Amino acid sequence: MEAFGLLLHGFAVLLTWKTLVLMMVGLVLGIFVGVLPGLGGPNGVAILLPLTFTMDPTSAIVMLSCIYWGALFGGAITSILFNIPGEAWSVATTFDGYPMAQQGRAAEALTAAFTSSFIGSLVAVLLITFLAPMISSFALKFGPPEFFAVYLLTFCSFVGLGREAKHKTVISMSLGLLLAGIGMDTVSGNLRMTFGSPELLRGINFLVAVIGLFGISEILLTMEERLALRGHAAGISLRVVLGVWKDLPKYWVTLLRSSFIGCWLGITPGGAIAASFMGYNLAKRFAKESESFGKGRIEGVFAPETAAHASGTSALLPMLALGIPGSGTAAILLGGLMVWGLNPGPLLFVEHKDFVWGLIASMYLGNVVGLVLVLTTVPIFASILRVPFAAVAPMIVVSCAIGAYAIQNAMFDIWLMLGFGIVGYVFKKIGIPLAPFTLALVLGNRAEDAFRLSMIGSGGNLGVFWSNGLVGSITTLAFLLLFWPVIDGLLARVGVTHRTRTTSH
Repeated sequence: MEAFGLLLHGFAVLLTWKTLVLMMVGLVLGIFVGVLPGLGGPNGVAILLPLTFTMDPTSAIVMLSCIYWGALFGGAITSILFNIPGEAWSVATTFDGYPMAQQGRAAEALTAAFTSSFIGSLVAVLLITFLAPMISSFALKFGPPEFFAVYLLTFCSFVGLGREAKHKTVISMSLGLLLAGIGMDTVSGNLRMTFGSPELLRGINFLVAVIGLFGISEILLTMEERLALRGHAAGISLRVVLGVWKDLPKYWVTLLRSSFIGCWLGITPGGAIAASFMGYNLAKRFAKESESFGKGRIEGVFAPETAAHASGTSALLPMLALGIPGSGTAAILLGGLMVWGLNPGPLLFVEHKDFVWGLIASMYLGNVVGLVLVLTTVPIFASILRVPFAAVAPMIVVSCAIGAYAIQNAMFDIWLMLGFGIVGYVFKKIGIPLAPFTLALVLGNRAEDAFRLSMIGSGGNLGVFWSNGLVGSITTLAFLLLFWPVIDGLLARVGVTHRTRTTSH
């Protein structure tokens, strides 16, 4: 009941003209970056993050989360009308969305995408609403060993459960941890890896790195690809919207299954990409006429969009509750919260109740407002795609430079941003994931401080990480996730051996 009351209080706080305007601005900016080639949710949030520094934390996070929601909605527009995925997780949407557009059913496909996105996000927000109070109940049990165990769980889960090659994930994370150590050691006060440079005394600023890694690198990639955009026109009428909504009950199994898949892979580091493809493949597998998938079947739009948006939204739960971001965008939002003096984790639900429940309330409102906005403005945002990229790219680069400079009013940060842009470009060309790098850069110092404080408190005894049921279970789970590929392979081998023996008998 307390949680319900706090949620209502969050709605009351948000229902002001100021917050609603920020919500609308965030959604419009999000849709804008979602439909532009080379941008998307993580990149848009990273580039626009400096705009929120002068706001209070609640207004800032509402605007940033709405940018994220808008980018998720915008990715479907490019996939369906232009056969260009606005995000990696929108690839599966092109399989049936673009054929529908070719058949003159673009409005129907877009309505299906936006509606299923709303449903997937709504299910995930409901999950966050009901699980958040449970997490806050044991918040006060956390000390340095517990916090380090959680950080270890984060790093291990990215390695063990991530879809990328394990060695590339380890390389990315190790480089992030190395760069996180630059500057003044917060425990001993010693300087590390500054090489006599006064600019490095304060360390590598997370936001400067993120703007370069995501914004500049994507601009470089897009310039290299020289995308030429030719798409289908689209306008959505009320008749089409009501027609798609009327048929929704026919696909309730697909919608629920994709929502469940998305929530699971959002809370774990499986991610929205894996969720969208899994949702699509399962919908195709269980369909009565699976051969019609890929030829313009509306269920092929419902499934991946529901799963992707459920995953993208539910990734915020471990970020808020445990300080474990479930996606690249969640990692950027995690850094934003730390800039505003908020430490994501179990204590957030105790020390900043109003902020947390205001954010959860904004998720409900943002999804409703976003659905209405995107249904009414599709032709406008589709026309943005026909603006020459040569005209858009300089504006994005200038925005990145202004954002990097504004953080600490230092010219050095602009050069640092450009350097990270080249690093991000190289990483993407050779297939090294950016999410583990970003995660390690954000959490590296906190994980190191928690470990060293644990060692100081225990006299150097590693047994402190199994000293009670809570920290012991988290640490054990971390190692299980780290070695999960090996464990899974052994279980599969045992299963094959057992079946072979059964068949021989």
